[in-house]
Amino acid sequence: MRVGLVCPYSWDVPGGVQEHIRDLAEALIDLGHEVSVISPADEDHALPGYVVSAGHAIAVPYNGSVARLAFGPLSASRVRRWVKEGNFDLLHVHEPTAPSLSLLACWVADIPIVATVHGATLRSRVLHAAEPMLRSALEKINGWIAVSEAARSTLVRHLGGDAVLIPNGVAISRYEKAEPLPGWPGEGGAIGFLGRMDEPRKGLSVLLRAFETVGANRPGSRLLIAGPGDVVDVASRVTPALRDRVVLLGQVTESVKVQVYHSVDVFCAPNTGGESFGIVLAEAMAAGAPIVASDLDAFRRVLRGGKAGELFDNGNPDDLAAAIGRLFDDPQKRAFLSSAASAAVRDYDWPKIARDVLKVYAAVLPCAGQVNA
Repeated sequence: MRVGLVCPYSWDVPGGVQEHIRDLAEALIDLGHEVSVISPADEDHALPGYVVSAGHAIAVPYNGSVARLAFGPLSASRVRRWVKEGNFDLLHVHEPTAPSLSLLACWVADIPIVATVHGATLRSRVLHAAEPMLRSALEKINGWIAVSEAARSTLVRHLGGDAVLIPNGVAISRYEKAEPLPGWPGEGGAIGFLGRMDEPRKGLSVLLRAFETVGANRPGSRLLIAGPGDVVDVASRVTPALRDRVVLLGQVTESVKVQVYHSVDVFCAPNTGGESFGIVLAEAMAAGAPIVASDLDAFRRVLRGGKAGELFDNGNPDDLAAAIGRLFDDPQKRAFLSSAASAAVRDYDWPKIARDVLKVYAAVLPCAGQVNA
């Protein structure tokens, strides 16, 4: 089967949706299908062989973050040409309500379309106001997938209809084994964070405040931070007495990201909202890292209600510091959580998730026999 995947966000900027599409594409290819992805991307950015650039993206505020999207006549022309030349059996668009390529693909395509909803915006005036314009594109979608119950609820509330619930996947084999970064985790206790440092909802400010307590009480403890953002700005927000114990890596490669998960005694996800799944949790679980995460509904579900990771009161640095301290003091609990996380994450392994996606493809194709899992 020939599948066209549409990514609305710039390929050269790390993000959960881009990683989801990348891993789905590679899982489908491994299962014997032909896959092409179209995405916004800088022309000089090195792209995998299955990715086609739709041109430069523009940064715009969207869904509580800043997204790099592509929209307009040039993008529409490239999408139209890609669809025509691709001779696809099916299109799979992601976040079709975003003003980007997925919406354009829905408008121009005349083949079966599956859409995946990733975001979980409970109240959206933009969606409500844009509904008449969106309707002409969205009514062409034959099947819907939501990566979480929160994302499914967003679809039902704002657009009507329903979706098959298929969670994000994680390539477990990619994260299971890696050497720690040199000198890590060390003897005094190491905490890890991975995410966009300049995005408030990722919760780094909560973690930095919690580390003021942890660092003061545990002189050997350190904090390892990786992700896009201004490292100088983050360093300026760290209490001067603790700055030499906070290591800021900035944006890292995929291989270094895996090492980060294996370099800490406790991995922290202090996100404050806007998360429909928690792919960073699934990656850390695949690496076997003991996890402390905010008690968002999405995180609670991924961590099995706290059985596969410690939960703390969202936005409360004192509760976060206490949770980190408990795990530092209890190596047996860390080992238990590591084992529980490694077992729970098997439900999200990409070969399983890809087969579930193929079942949705089969349901919308006029000749279901062409889908082989």
